[in-house]
Amino acid sequence: MKVTIEKLDHFGRGICYINDKICFVKEALPGEVVDIDITLENKKYLEANIKKMIQKSSHRIKSPCKSFPECGGCCFQHYSYEEENRYKKDKMIEIIDKFAHLDPKLVKDVISSFEMNYRNKIILHGMGGKLGFYEEKTHSVIPIDECLLISPRMNEIIKNLKSINVQILEALIRSNNDDSMIMVELEGKVSDIELLKPYCDVLIYNGMILTEQDEFISTIGSKKFYLSYSSFFQVNRFLTKDLYDAVLKVVKIKKPMKLLDLYCGTGTIGIYVSDYAKEIVGIDNNGSNIKDANKNKELNQVSSISFICDKVENQIDSFDKIDFIVVDPPRNGLDSKTVDSLLKINPETIVYVSCDPVTLARDLNILKESYLIQYIQPFNMFPRSYHCESVCVLERRSN
Repeated sequence: MKVTIEKLDHFGRGICYINDKICFVKEALPGEVVDIDITLENKKYLEANIKKMIQKSSHRIKSPCKSFPECGGCCFQHYSYEEENRYKKDKMIEIIDKFAHLDPKLVKDVISSFEMNYRNKIILHGMGGKLGFYEEKTHSVIPIDECLLISPRMNEIIKNLKSINVQILEALIRSNNDDSMIMVELEGKVSDIELLKPYCDVLIYNGMILTEQDEFISTIGSKKFYLSYSSFFQVNRFLTKDLYDAVLKVVKIKKPMKLLDLYCGTGTIGIYVSDYAKEIVGIDNNGSNIKDANKNKELNQVSSISFICDKVENQIDSFDKIDFIVVDPPRNGLDSKTVDSLLKINPETIVYVSCDPVTLARDLNILKESYLIQYIQPFNMFPRSYHCESVCVLERRSN
């Protein structure tokens, strides 16, 4: 069946219409004319694969990755990076217009960095002697020899793992942001774990720490942070500073007396902006994160910050007289109680760090009654994927 692709959906799939029913075409790009095979028929939509390319998009490129598209890690290895960034801005505009009814001009151009070698962490899965990534929407393992999204040094670990793999179930590989140190955590069975030691600084095998240290330090700007195998840390080693600088820019201007850092993780944002706030309280419900946050506090000699280990919704009601709040929630955004509490606390400024445009728009649609949305700054923290993060600045309305 011959169709013309009109646009991309929010997951990077091509969209066309067949008898007025929407059809999602995997790997198709806007403007392309393709012959398709229908793979799924639903009451509301269709899914299809490309059978034959009739007319290519001028923005289609040859994928540099030999595992694409079988590997489920990327969806845009065949798309020019410039167009990917344009797509992500358009996606953000479309979502905030649809769900928050905000002016598209509030969305700035996407800030991006290197499209390859940017990840400081990956997790490989093993099955039946294979080691790689899960195929999209399955638990079938696609074996890989290298991943273009990580550094050559991390890829060297993959090669070594393959040479000693007997039955690896999972392998976490992590580096600090300057790629000077490597951490590997393995579950499963290898032929000789000692062969891996010369290539990594931290090695954990089936829960046993086999190296002198079990963590290392990563730097963001002038601040330093401990990284353990369980720590949450931003994945993009090139762009994290830019994201944090977007928060810091606002904190510098406001110089808040008391700043609340919600979903604080290991305390990275709070510590990063601590030179410009008199008092900071961070809240996170992950005990490992809070343990690392307190270590990071000591590492950076920040006496003005304290941390609470609990769910945000359990603690938020106990605060008042807060003039600045930073929220960095998971993909499901803010729960209703936290949104209500933000409105009751009524800080002068809210900075919302979002990893999902839909839940951001949903929350802004409520907050906008009491807050003016100053701007939304998108960041392409996950190049070659459909994900888009952002920093949104809200100022309390004068009335």
